[in-house]
Formats: sequence, C-alpha cells, structure tokens
Amino acid sequence: MKSRTWMWMTVVFLFAALAMPVGMAAQENPSPDHKSKHHQYKLIDLGTFGGPTSFVPSSSLVSINSQGTVIVEADTTIPDPYYPNCFQNDCLVNHTGIWQNGVLSDLGALPGVNSAIPLWINDRGVVIGISENSLIDPLAGFPETEAVVWKHGHIIDLGTLGGNASVANAVNNRGDVTGNALNTILDPFEASFGPPGYFFFPGATQMHAFLWRDGPMQDLGTLGGPDSVGEFVNERGQVAGVSYTSFMPNPGTGIPTQDPFLWDDGKMIDLGTLGGTAGWPWGLNNRGQVTGQSNLADDVHYHAFLWDRGVLKDLGTLGGDKSSARWINDAGEVVGRAELYPGLKNRHGFLWKKGVMTDLGILAGDTCATAYAINSSEQIVGDSGNCGAINRGFLWENGGPIVDLQTLVLPGSDLTISETNYINDAGEISGFGTNSNGDQRALLLIPCDEKHPGVCGDYSMIDAPTQQTSPSTTTKWGSESPADTANPLRNRFGRGFHIPGQPFAPSD
Repeated sequence: MKSRTWMWMTVVFLFAALAMPVGMAAQENPSPDHKSKHHQYKLIDLGTFGGPTSFVPSSSLVSINSQGTVIVEADTTIPDPYYPNCFQNDCLVNHTGIWQNGVLSDLGALPGVNSAIPLWINDRGVVIGISENSLIDPLAGFPETEAVVWKHGHIIDLGTLGGNASVANAVNNRGDVTGNALNTILDPFEASFGPPGYFFFPGATQMHAFLWRDGPMQDLGTLGGPDSVGEFVNERGQVAGVSYTSFMPNPGTGIPTQDPFLWDDGKMIDLGTLGGTAGWPWGLNNRGQVTGQSNLADDVHYHAFLWDRGVLKDLGTLGGDKSSARWINDAGEVVGRAELYPGLKNRHGFLWKKGVMTDLGILAGDTCATAYAINSSEQIVGDSGNCGAINRGFLWENGGPIVDLQTLVLPGSDLTISETNYINDAGEISGFGTNSNGDQRALLLIPCDEKHPGVCGDYSMIDAPTQQTSPSTTTKWGSESPADTANPLRNRFGRGFHIPGQPFAPSD
C-alpha cells in the first residue's frame, strides 16, 4: 500500500499496550451452522485525475453521503512543487474529488499548485478537509495547510486561529464544521498531542478545537491545558474531541493528561477516562453519545468506552488485553476491535449492543480483524487479515457470519478489495483496493438490490463461503516483524489513517 504520509510530520506514541483482566464484556459468537444470504455488489474503481492512485478517507470519517456521492483524494500528473516535503510519497499533487453517477469531478485545492484532502461529506454535498495554501510555514519550514470547505462549486478557506495551520475534521447537515487550528501562543507540548500513530501540525504554537458556522472560527478552548482537537459534530451542533486538562506533564508519559470532551451549547464537558491519563473519541451520534478508547489506571492497558448522559462505561474486551471502539450509530450500537487472549496480538471485530459484546469473527485463514463502521440496518464493514499483513474487506449482516466482500462482487472489475471502511444507510460501501497494475484505488461497492434499480439487474441473493470465527494461529506481543512495529506516519490532522498491516495500536 502506498503510504499516505507527509514526510515532515511527527508521530507520537502516548498509549502503551499490555494486559487487562479477562471477561469484562459478555461475548457471543455466530453459530457455525448459521448462514445468511447476501446481495451481490457492483465494484467500481473511482479513478484518478491522471495519476496512478486514489483514496477515500479512512475509518471514523464519512466518505459516502445518503445520495451516494463519494469523496475521493486522487493523484494528478503534476509533480509536487514542495519536493522533498511532498504531500504524498509519489510526490504528485493530489486533488479533492467527488464521484457521483459514474463521474469523478475535480474540486481542486486553494489557488496555486497545491494538494488537498477531503475528510467528510454531508448529505447536502458539502465537503470539508485540508488544502495547501502556497505558503511555507516560517516556524516549521514546511508547506502550510488550512481547513477548507467545498460548497456549491467553490472552495472556502476557513483560515486559522492566528497560527499557520488548520484542518476541518467533520461537518453536519446544517453546515457546522469542526476541526483544529493553531494560534500564536508558544506551546511545548503541541507536537506531542494525540494517541499512537497520530500527528499534528509541525508548529510551535497551541492548537485549539474550533466550530465554524459560515463566519469566523469559534475557538472552543480547552479543558485547562494548551491544546484541543475537534473531531466530530452531530446534527445538534455538539462537538466531540480531546483536550489536555492541564499544563503539567505526567511523570510516566512526559505530557499532560488528555481527556475526551463533549462541547455542548458553549460548554466543554470533560468525559474523563477509565482511570488513565489518556483517552480519545472515535465516534459521536445524534443522541450525544460518544465512543472511543481510554487508558486504564496503569496507563498500559486501554479499553473501548461509551459515554452516555454523564456515565463513562468500560466496554471490556473479547477476553484479551485491549479493545478500541471505532464507530457508533444513532441506536447506540458500537463497533471496533478487541483482543481475544491475554498477552496475544490476535483480535476480532466486535459489535457492542445493549451491554453485550459480540465477536464478529475473522475471514478464513486470518488472525486479525477490525470493524470500522455500522449503519442503521446493523450492517458492519471492516477488514480482516493476518496481523501485520495485507487485509481483505468484509461484511457482517443479519446476525453473521462474516463474509469476504470479494466473493460477492460481480465479474468485470480488476480491483482486489483491501479495506472497506464506511457503509451508508443505503448499504453502499467505500474502501480501497489494488488494481491489476498494483496501483491503489478508491472503490465503491453498490448492492444489487431494490434500492438501486438498474445497477445490476439481478436482485437475487447468494450464499457466501463459510468463514471461521476463531483465529487459525496466535501471535504473542513482542514477536512482530520489524514491519509490524514500525511507526507509520499518518496522513491526518486529528485522526490517524488505518494502514493495513500495521500493529494494533490505539490509533489503528
């Protein structure tokens, strides 16, 4: 896979990964005799702007809206003018695009020879993300990037909080945008903010969460420390994010405590942690429920959590040491991944619903899986593979079992699915794969069903090959290959990209 990197960005590890008690959550496994039928899918290569590769935003980002419009980051043929500080490893300029009704349209970037990344699309077709602005940050010596909105065919520069960088992370259907931006106050901790595998602006000033509503950025402040990030905004205008709680570094981590927050009607509510000094949100629904992950008291274990009306609930694991929630729907159903055995790396995707954590299993022959998204019909997508290896996209629906999406694809596409990371309520799935030339491409899977007349012509459902629900081998922590333990740079400000083959860190 092409590394989605900014070569000048800092990766910081805050969370440790060791052990936790077994049995903190109830478990259910699909019966081996249970089989469900599935619709077939039309697999579409979303294309590029002349270059070799394209992507959709990764997990915890909305890449398909209710109208079936998909946001795409795609290569052009233009060499990156900021070489060797390239926006991507291939040193080609990337533009934001939208795919709709078979056509990929170029939304471009801010004026100049600049790259841009889309990160979220709402149901009205408003797209948000980041763009270079043709300037070099005088403090960092690297290209500046700013939060942008693509709306009605125009790009809007949201500016900053006085500093030299910003990013828009999410937008609701009212057009409210949240993200994070630098101000002008010097900050010794800013470069260290975030969980493992995350990085932020290479600047020397504070970073604050913001809310934008067709006007100047509103600085949402912090929980008492220098930095904060706005990650999600729901239809009520509530913002979920994370913030330092003080300027005092903890002896064990060297940085201040960071807690998830919910900003509601002008007040930033500290959601706390599960006893440790670091937590991170991975989802916010329209009921104001927040899900994510948090360190436990010893700061070496971390668990998925659900915050609801003032109560922070530990969702436990599937019997192993670690778990991480990755998305939540409006019914309060949470998906993510959790380890199965103490001291072992093997992990499965899970569905947490009404106090029960259900093991979604893995694809046959694999050892690790992650569930990334769930829609209102309880359809779940993610990836499955061998820990530290290339993955395959999966679908879990109708009570399981897990199924390899490639087996449901109609003939005619040369793409091999590597990951599926978002599914909308119409059952349309985004992800990425590899074509016959070895190039990575953004993809869309459209179900052959009554909601999509004329797409396939055949609405019949088929059986899929039976998949196992327990790992074929086990891997101890500490036995990973050098590739597994490498620190990946992530092409995100405020949320890390999942890269297939990377170890189970809280950020992936």
